[in-house]
Amino acid sequence: MRSYGIKNFITTPHVLGDVYPNSSTLIKEKLNVVQEAIAKENIQDVTMRAAAEYMMDEQFVSLLEKDDILTLKDNYILVEMSYFSAPFNLFEILFEIQLKGYKPVLAHPERYNFYHADMENFYKLKKVGCLFQLNLLSLTKQYGAQVQKTSSKLLQENFYDFIGTDTHHDMHLELLKEIGTVKTQQSIAHLLENNRVFQ
Repeated sequence: MRSYGIKNFITTPHVLGDVYPNSSTLIKEKLNVVQEAIAKENIQDVTMRAAAEYMMDEQFVSLLEKDDILTLKDNYILVEMSYFSAPFNLFEILFEIQLKGYKPVLAHPERYNFYHADMENFYKLKKVGCLFQLNLLSLTKQYGAQVQKTSSKLLQENFYDFIGTDTHHDMHLELLKEIGTVKTQQSIAHLLENNRVFQ
């Protein structure tokens, strides 16, 4: 990723019940391990911070109540929901996030298939103050034609506020090369600029 010109990183491990039982303490500990490895390799032009990607469930609500939250920066929280359906109390959770003084950043809205049939769903989320983060891999074939189409549509409609890579392994890096075009750069330039808020 450094060879692609990406040098400021915010890792966002999942926090999801027993599936990804990551705590703020554990994430910070692992961040230290990575930072020490970077220093040992004498890589001086890379910064590494850690936040988390929170599933909006009961556990998250509990963490929110205790202010046990790792933010992208300041008061920005990266959140997600199940790919099968939105939480029944989604708008209540978003309200609680903002009531606590945080700003919800919804990860990869284009991947929630249950919203694809009606763009009004996305309008409602934006209207209640939800920020959107585009998953860069959604512009590739990684998640299928429908997600690719929806991400392009949301990009054209200027719904996105930020961008993330969602890169998990080398194969994802190879996919990113496919969209490393001038056209893609132009279409996401404003999002890359917005990302500076996290530096």
